[in-house]
Amino acid sequence: MNKSKRLRRRVSITLLSTMLGLTTLGSAASAQSASAPSQDIDLRIGYQKSSTLIVILKSQGKLEKALAPLGVHVSWNEFASGLPLVEALNANAIDFSADIADTVPVFAQAAQADFVYVAQEAPSPSAQAIIVHRDGPVHTLADLKGKRIAVAKAAGAHFLLLTSLQHLGLTHKDVQIAYLAPADGRAAFETGSVDAWVTWDPYLASVEKQPDLRVLADGRGLASYQRYYLATKPFATAHPAVIRILFEQLAQAGKWVKANPEEAARILAPLWGLDAAAVERANSRRSYEVRPMQPQNFGEQQAIADTFFQAGLLPAPVETRRAVLWRFDTVDVPEIAKGSLALPK
Repeated sequence: MNKSKRLRRRVSITLLSTMLGLTTLGSAASAQSASAPSQDIDLRIGYQKSSTLIVILKSQGKLEKALAPLGVHVSWNEFASGLPLVEALNANAIDFSADIADTVPVFAQAAQADFVYVAQEAPSPSAQAIIVHRDGPVHTLADLKGKRIAVAKAAGAHFLLLTSLQHLGLTHKDVQIAYLAPADGRAAFETGSVDAWVTWDPYLASVEKQPDLRVLADGRGLASYQRYYLATKPFATAHPAVIRILFEQLAQAGKWVKANPEEAARILAPLWGLDAAAVERANSRRSYEVRPMQPQNFGEQQAIADTFFQAGLLPAPVETRRAVLWRFDTVDVPEIAKGSLALPK
């Protein structure tokens, strides 16, 4: 059997196993695809304003430099929020999705998108919150009943809203939800068109110090808020060395942001349109701990899927254990990509 047939057979086996339970991807990448660097590889990265680590790498040019030995050309594509970003991934308009909220991949899985979870950020529950008017009618979570609430559809903040209602014995039908992108949600909230706005950093940091606003509740005890990095399965399988370098660079960027908060704020402030103090607040609430995918850190995904299905936002139940998780330890990479690529402890 030649190498091409062996590759097709091994990929077929891997894809079949995703129908049987929790699957890892990585071993399906053959020695042929990883034995030598490909030339002129196009890597299309999708990101959003809150994709801090990608924004840092983009601004410093570090990722292009790390990928240059593999002949990779990087293009950058910004999206307003996570759902349109993952829709672009599903449409094969991008190859890699920078960090998106834990809710968004559930919608991708429901759409049977051909993607793989590459990495995860450790929880950052206080990096999203429900904001209300200080002198408005909402003083407790129970006061949300019947109120108008702005939130980005499928965002982590959307799950925070739904699970907050669940804790009160309420459902989405007990409130009036306006699905708005962050900029539109802020405008609706500040003009009084809605009573509450559920959002995440850096949008949260941009308004929380306004004297006429207050944080009603954040995610602590309600939603852990883990952010994920995704890739299309065909790209990850064909270019495992690129995926490994992406992971390495993201992990290093996360450590750098936490170790250098003032310098990170100086870079991000003009890009985010915020003052440095607001950026530091936002970054202090994000873990930025990029880690490989592990089943034991994946539990809340099923709760998210169940919550959105019960709210009528998913067409059918989603079994998140069937998702494909990338395994770095089963993939050989070309010598040119080795060296400092040890995974963080």
